Amino acid sequence: MSESDLSDFIEAVTGDTHLRVEDDLGCGFVRLRSAEAERRQAKHDIRGTEDIVIEMLRNARDAHAKLIFIAISRTESTRRITMIDDGDGVPDELQETIFEARVTSKLDSVHMDTWGIHGRGMALYAIKMNAAQAFVAASTLAGGSSFVVETDLGNLPEKRDQSAHPQFSFTESGTLTVRGPKNINRVIAEFAYLDRAACSVYAGSPIEIAATLWQYGRAVLSQNTIAFCSDAQTIAPAQRLACAAEPEEFAEIARTIGLELSSRSARRIMDGEVQPLLPVLDTISIERSDGVAPQKKTGSSHQRKPKITPATVLAAGDERHLRLSADDKSRFKEALLRAWAPLARAYYLDPNIGIDIKVKGDRIEASFPVILQ
Repeated sequence: MSESDLSDFIEAVTGDTHLRVEDDLGCGFVRLRSAEAERRQAKHDIRGTEDIVIEMLRNARDAHAKLIFIAISRTESTRRITMIDDGDGVPDELQETIFEARVTSKLDSVHMDTWGIHGRGMALYAIKMNAAQAFVAASTLAGGSSFVVETDLGNLPEKRDQSAHPQFSFTESGTLTVRGPKNINRVIAEFAYLDRAACSVYAGSPIEIAATLWQYGRAVLSQNTIAFCSDAQTIAPAQRLACAAEPEEFAEIARTIGLELSSRSARRIMDGEVQPLLPVLDTISIERSDGVAPQKKTGSSHQRKPKITPATVLAAGDERHLRLSADDKSRFKEALLRAWAPLARAYYLDPNIGIDIKVKGDRIEASFPVILQ
């Protein structure tokens, strides 16, 4: 019997044990293969939904994100997390590879933080191993990414009370303490506070996050970019909702960045019926040990990096932007040329001119060059 025949026989008899064990040491002891050891470690690293959320937040921060938007929703047995940031982004060819074990962008920056060691290249692998599905919904290099994770709550538990919000307080010695169930709200709030100098976090339902991204995109994109955007996929994920001209288009763009919502919800957002979120940091109240009323401003202005917040757009008023498609603009030019022809004949003007059409704020301008024949 050849060596390959022997291997095939052993595998047939032992099932996948042969694939999981590198060496049988005897007396019930074995040395696991690397892949099996990694799989078991991944199962240990993620013990609940809250662990997934903090790993995603740490990844976004380490990708140099300054803004992180987290949409959280739940059906009867499924938890869905969509995290959109303005960080480094992920190249197209690596968007599946990054979920493999030992793949990391932090070759020389592995470090410890409040939640343990980070940079081993195991976080996304652990999430993938424990989730029903995990994938990159959208990404642009230097423009940020959108990650979607769905978990089966029957297989991966989470804290029962997800509605409670944490209570922050300082002890007499000045130590910050946090009380309340260690649920998703607490994980996000603790991260937002502890990493307030590095990034700002927004968290809410998919429709609230979509409304926040809508206003944020309109705050940072130029009017020309919004008006003449022919492909929203080229715009950074956190900004591209601003390019939507109609509710149906809004809902479709939202889907491409991992946000599931109806055209009706999109219409409510575009009509200003859904207000953008405040940063999580601005919603945290910290109690003082002397009984003085809580203060919501948890970070001084010099600690937090300046940023354009979505809420600033509301103060500027509602500025809708019309965007003409190339086909509509072409048909409009043809119609204008037909209307121009009799005037050109009457005044001996060139009928074959190039009409310049521009969308400016609340009006469309058409320029007719006057060329005498």
